[in-house]
Amino acid sequence: MTCRTEIAKYQEENLLLKKQIEERTGKSVEQLYAERAKRVRDVIELREPDRVPFLVLVEPHNYSGIPKSAAFYDPIALKRTMRKMAIDLEPDMGEPGFPSCGAAMTALDVRNCIWPGGPKSADYDYQFIEGEYMKSDEYDMFLNDPSGFMIRRYLPRVYGALAPLAKLPPLDSVFMGLEGLATLFTSPDFLEMAKHMAEAGRHAEEFRKNIGNANEELAQLGFPPFAGFAPGGVGGAPFDTVTSFLRGMKGSMLDMYRQPDKLLRACEVIMERRIAHAIPADAAARDYPPRVGMPLWRGDPVFMSDAQFKKFYWPGLKKSLQTHVDLGYVPVPFFESKFGDRLECMLELPKGKILASIEAADAVRAKELLGGHTSLLVRCPNTCKLWSLGQLESFIKDLIDKCSKKGGLIIVIKMPDKTRIEDMQSMLKSIKEYGRN
Repeated sequence: MTCRTEIAKYQEENLLLKKQIEERTGKSVEQLYAERAKRVRDVIELREPDRVPFLVLVEPHNYSGIPKSAAFYDPIALKRTMRKMAIDLEPDMGEPGFPSCGAAMTALDVRNCIWPGGPKSADYDYQFIEGEYMKSDEYDMFLNDPSGFMIRRYLPRVYGALAPLAKLPPLDSVFMGLEGLATLFTSPDFLEMAKHMAEAGRHAEEFRKNIGNANEELAQLGFPPFAGFAPGGVGGAPFDTVTSFLRGMKGSMLDMYRQPDKLLRACEVIMERRIAHAIPADAAARDYPPRVGMPLWRGDPVFMSDAQFKKFYWPGLKKSLQTHVDLGYVPVPFFESKFGDRLECMLELPKGKILASIEAADAVRAKELLGGHTSLLVRCPNTCKLWSLGQLESFIKDLIDKCSKKGGLIIVIKMPDKTRIEDMQSMLKSIKEYGRN
């Protein structure tokens, strides 16, 4: 873990970089922040910006040589890299990365993912491991007692260190007092579990201190935040939660045919409980309304038919999107595949309140369907990492020509592998000029 001296050093670097940015641009970081924030807000709220805004995605290990494991074990190194990318490439929104505490994950014996620097080498790609963590005959238990199911079934299956929780009786039966269970907590396996949880807690606390407020640190250099995960929000499509974290893809596909009513009710219960715990966005905050990222991965035509989309997927997603808007957030749903004409469903939601993140393959059709109603965050294809800069520049300019009329467009640019920073800077300068109104 990083010591306090390293954290202080990082903060001192930020002050020096702020001064350098202001000297180079002739503007204060507050002015730069306001310009970028207005540009993005204009797009979302269906006004024409001074130019097309963009976000740049770069693999941190390719950019600065840090191992992929830095996101799990060296958050200061990750922050330095993400900060360098922002200063070098000057996107309209900052992205601090998505760190997770690998040491805490190890202490808890996480079973549903593999991460670099933990079970695998420092440069291994993170992998999520799907499984039927809720069995096909456990819907009633989940529906009748969601918290009890999570404690006595889900957590012991996903976290090896929490296996003793499976021995707990139903907690809704302890009205007469907890003392009857007290001896259970003195058993060797529960004492071992407590030790692992305390260890994980210490690691996570130190890790969070090292992360600090990464978004605010980028804001101090003039970069507004992109889209975080609001603690007061209601998450994405509940069907995604069931299919990935509970039943797995195979299980949920079978459930659509064998027990559709229970599948639908599980989605409803998940959304009801999220809404019950939701917290409105702070209207006095600098970045109000804040953007909330929302990955979506099971509603595309490859996974389900149009009829299944309308029955199982869209009702929960629609409620989530509307609830976020009502709470004062700007939801940013990431349609993580080609959705085609299904994107027309966004017309059922408020105008100028949502930023739909889509694949570039959907861009032209999405502009036809949603232009003047819902703005688009268009992601360049993953294959662009293998393109030349000339190919990437031509692709982006073509995208601007076809989709930026009257605003409504933000572009996510992925930096090709083995590209010199100076060449990328030159290309982005050209894109900025080309995207001006």
